[in-house]
Amino acid sequence: MNKTRVYVAGHTGMVGSAIVRALKSTGGCEIVTRDHSELDLTNQKEVEEFFQDQEIDQVYLAAAKVGGIYANDTYPADFIFDNLMIECNVIHAASNNDVQKLLFLESSCIYPRLAPQPMDETCLLTGELEPTNEPYAIAKIAGIKLCESYNRQYGRDYRSVMPTNLYGQNDNFHPQNSHVAPALMRRIHEAKLSGDNEVVIWGTGTPMREFLHVDDMADASVFIMNLDSSEYLANTSPMMSHINIGTGIDCTILELAQTMAEVIGYEGRLVFDESKPDGTPRKLLDVGRIQRMGWRASIDLKEGLSMTYRWYLGHQAGMNKVTM
Repeated sequence: MNKTRVYVAGHTGMVGSAIVRALKSTGGCEIVTRDHSELDLTNQKEVEEFFQDQEIDQVYLAAAKVGGIYANDTYPADFIFDNLMIECNVIHAASNNDVQKLLFLESSCIYPRLAPQPMDETCLLTGELEPTNEPYAIAKIAGIKLCESYNRQYGRDYRSVMPTNLYGQNDNFHPQNSHVAPALMRRIHEAKLSGDNEVVIWGTGTPMREFLHVDDMADASVFIMNLDSSEYLANTSPMMSHINIGTGIDCTILELAQTMAEVIGYEGRLVFDESKPDGTPRKLLDVGRIQRMGWRASIDLKEGLSMTYRWYLGHQAGMNKVTM
């Protein structure tokens, strides 16, 4: 019997590599990957030819251009264009070539800036987005609607999962273009090495964020992909097909920094530059749906940061790149 051929788009990034690890641990499938030099996902012709040639059965669409507040504010055109092109090309080519199952990886920035907390799936498109990453969020919302539209028109089973803020091995630790957790890890680690007596952090430290280790996210993604269609549909609708993935627990940026300093062993001061933007005041996902479906996160924040720091210590070379 032939194994299921599973294409993981974005397998070199933090999310995609975690999904590859999760799939390898469960077995029973043949994993197909291509790096950017082999397949440019923003090129429609290349993507269509890839699907025509490879006879793919399932797709995990984890490829994306990602970054923190600075990167989103500096490169808004790149963020909206690249992400729209990746989503459109992969989802369209998958459907054209009779791929019935696809899982699209989202971002919680798609929810309104001032959405009621915790944010459940019905918050989508009910208010204004956070201005600092609106182009990225618009692109990711379009990805959800692409999946829903191909389901409605072509009878596909394309699902979307909405992870909260992710961190873990293979994250982007660029000093300017990374998200808050890896940026803090690098900054505090370097301060410890150089003997600096303080670390300056953007914002006030008061915004609240939820953090999910990427291995938990990958486990949840495989869980959702493998759910029976009737069970998945019982917890979604044709016009609201996405599922939140998170811990259901948040903390302030100050608390994150304090936990990070404890894990790293840094004893200096944490100083907040209040002239820099905070972003959304609070981002906590309502994870009641996925918990009712039978999945819960298993890695707490301190444990996850310790795992990530151990990985970081062994992989510091080449960490100044922006990842795709």
